[in-house]
Amino acid sequence: MNRRGMIYGVGVGPGDPELMTLKAVRLIRENDVIAVAGKDAKEAVAYRIAAAVVPEIEEKELVPVYMPMVKDREQIALDHQKGAKLLESYLDAGKNVVYITLGDPTVYCTFTYLQEIMEKDGYEVELVSGISSICAAAARMSIPLVKWNEQLHVVPAVHDTDNALKEPGTYVLMKSASRMKQVKELLKKSGKDVCMIENCSMENEKIYRSAEEIPDDAGYFSLIIAKES
Repeated sequence: MNRRGMIYGVGVGPGDPELMTLKAVRLIRENDVIAVAGKDAKEAVAYRIAAAVVPEIEEKELVPVYMPMVKDREQIALDHQKGAKLLESYLDAGKNVVYITLGDPTVYCTFTYLQEIMEKDGYEVELVSGISSICAAAARMSIPLVKWNEQLHVVPAVHDTDNALKEPGTYVLMKSASRMKQVKELLKKSGKDVCMIENCSMENEKIYRSAEEIPDDAGYFSLIIAKES
C-alpha cells in the first residue's frame, strides 16, 4: 500500500518574483506535482511568478484546480469538493503536491476551503507562508501599517461597504474592485488619509494617493490603506 503524499499550500508572494521565499522555491524544486487554481495552470498569476524564479517548474506535472468565481454557494461548495478530491487522488498515489497561491495561504485564500475538506478526509496539509499583499502594499507605498498601540483592521470591502470605518487605527480594504464606487464614498466620509495600490509589485503596478484619484473601474488586485489623519 502506497504511503499517502503530503500537500503543501505555498504562498508565492504578491507579484514580484524576488519576494518569493526560499522555502517556496525549495518545495517547488523538490516535488513533482504543482497545483494551481484556474482552468489553465500556466495562465495563473501564481504560476508566472514561480516560473520566473524556478524555471524547472515547466518540467513538473501541473494540476489546474478550476474553481470559477460564481455567486451560487452550492456550486462553490461543489467546486471545492471536486478540487479537493482531485488533489487527494495524487496524494493517494503517494505523490506530494505543492499548491501555489498568490500572496499568503492564510489570508483570503481559496486553498483554505480545500484544506478544510482534505484535513477532514484525513490528509496532512502544511501551509507555507508567503509575503502577503497587505504588507507588500504598505512597503511599496512606504507606509507603516501600525505603530505603538494602533489597531489594524483588515476588511474584505466587497462584503462590507456598510462599515463606517469608525474604529481607531489603520484599515486595509481588500476585494474592493467590484464595488469601488461605493467604497470610495465610504472612504471620503471617513476622513482618513487614503491610498491604493493596484497590481502591487507587478509590471503594471499603479499607486493612487487619495480616494478621489482611485478609478471606479480599478482592477481585481487592488488594495486600499486608510489611516487616521
